[in-house]
Amino acid sequence: MTVPDPDVRAALAARPALLTDASQRALSYLGDLAERQVAPSQEAVAALGRLDFALPGSGLPAPEVLSMLDEFGSPATVANGGPRYFGFVTGGALPVAQAAAWLAAAWDQNAALRVMSPAAALLDDVALRWAGELLGLPAGAGGCFVTGATMANASCLAAARDAVLTRHGWDAASQGLVGAPPVTVVVGAEVHTTVRKALGLVGLGRDRARVLPVDDQGRILPSSLPALNGPALVCLASRQCQQWRQRPLRAADQLGPG
Repeated sequence: MTVPDPDVRAALAARPALLTDASQRALSYLGDLAERQVAPSQEAVAALGRLDFALPGSGLPAPEVLSMLDEFGSPATVANGGPRYFGFVTGGALPVAQAAAWLAAAWDQNAALRVMSPAAALLDDVALRWAGELLGLPAGAGGCFVTGATMANASCLAAARDAVLTRHGWDAASQGLVGAPPVTVVVGAEVHTTVRKALGLVGLGRDRARVLPVDDQGRILPSSLPALNGPALVCLASRQCQQWRQRPLRAADQLGPG
C-alpha cells in the first residue's frame, strides 16, 4: 500500500475548509454582480500585476493562493454574468450550470476515453443528441464539443475537405494535401473571421476562398454562385453575431454534391 506524502495528507485534510472558503468567495462575488460596473476599473486591471511574480521555489499555501485570486482577480473580471452586459455573444451561466460545474470539478474526470469516465462519456453523448434534435439534424448525426467558433469551423472544414476529396479519388487522411486536387472554397462577403482562420488551419488557405456578394441579411446571392467543377466547399451561415434573425440558407437549394 502506498503511503501518501505528508504534504498531500495535509492538503486533503484541509480541502473541506478550502472549498468552503472558495464557495463563500464565489457567492459573495455573484451577490454583487448585478450592482458592479460591467468593465473593471483601471486600478483593478493594474492590480493584476500582483499576480505576475517570479516562479516560487515552493508552492504557496493554498488559502493564500485562493485569497490572492479573489483579491486581485475578482475585481478585474468583466461582469458578463450580470444583467447589464451586452458585449460580444456571451452570456451568464445559469445557477444550475454553475453548480454542475462545481460538481464536475470535484469529479475531476479525464474523458479522453470512455473507459476513463463512463459518466462523462454518457453525458457527452446525451448532450450531443439533444443538440442534434434542437437543430433538426438527422437521427444518428455525429458531433463533438470544441473550444469555440474557430475549432468548430476547423472541424467542419476538415471533415468536408476529406469528404469532397474522397469523392474525387484522394484520401487526404493517408496521403495528405500535397498533390491533392485543388478544393474550391466559396464564402459570402460577410464571412466570419473564424472561417478564414480555420481555412488556414486545415490547409485550404484563408485568402484562396472565392468571395460572393450577399443580401441585406448576409445571405449569399444564389445568382452569384459560380459553376463548381471538381472538389468544392460552400460556406453558408444561418446568422451573424450582429444579426438576431434566423435566415434560411437559400443558396443551399441550388447546390449539388461537391
